[in-house]
Amino acid sequence: MRLLLVEDSPRLTELINETMHDAGWRLDGVSTLRDAEAAIAAREHDLVLLDLGLPDGDGLQLLQWIRREHVGLPVLIITARGSVDERIAGLDAGADDYLVKPFHHRELLSRCRAMLRRNPNAIQPVLEAGALRYDPATAELTCEGAVLPLPPRERSLIEILLREVGRVVPKRRLETALSEYGQELSSNALELAVSRVRKRLQSVETGVQIETVRGIGYLLRTV
Repeated sequence: MRLLLVEDSPRLTELINETMHDAGWRLDGVSTLRDAEAAIAAREHDLVLLDLGLPDGDGLQLLQWIRREHVGLPVLIITARGSVDERIAGLDAGADDYLVKPFHHRELLSRCRAMLRRNPNAIQPVLEAGALRYDPATAELTCEGAVLPLPPRERSLIEILLREVGRVVPKRRLETALSEYGQELSSNALELAVSRVRKRLQSVETGVQIETVRGIGYLLRTV
């Protein structure tokens, strides 16, 4: 899952980023309406978390643009505007849910999960290869029923490789998918992530292995 956070508070962005990464989700963060439009145009997101008080305008402007240009993209408003009239205005403008600051981050995560369950475009099947099983909804990787704990970046890596099992995934595609918006992942960081996942898979009988296709990328195959 990849989410877009439109929020101008660096501290809140940092906290939400930690929450989403712990859940195994990728988060792109921007702080203006202009950057939000560019981010939505550049990448596919499963959900937008939208603040309303932004430096270059009202978040409702972005919401209206999303409803014109990206009709099915779910939007959760997160804002300090908490009156009944303000909440009604946000929902009537096209928001799928509305959460008033300050909020508990566990509630934010729960609301995101609920919205993604309601969005048929975001429902993703469980991925399997060998003895591995990965559930995108919970970001849980298991082998023969036993959980294999991995940091968020490594979980995202194995998810991509499982989606393309038996096919080579180009390095550039992996670097882009594992990067944050505006902060590219280096080749060295990707190689380190692959190395860590390899070691984790080798610690149990998974029935799969990651192969390096020199000069191109990586391949997950069953053995």
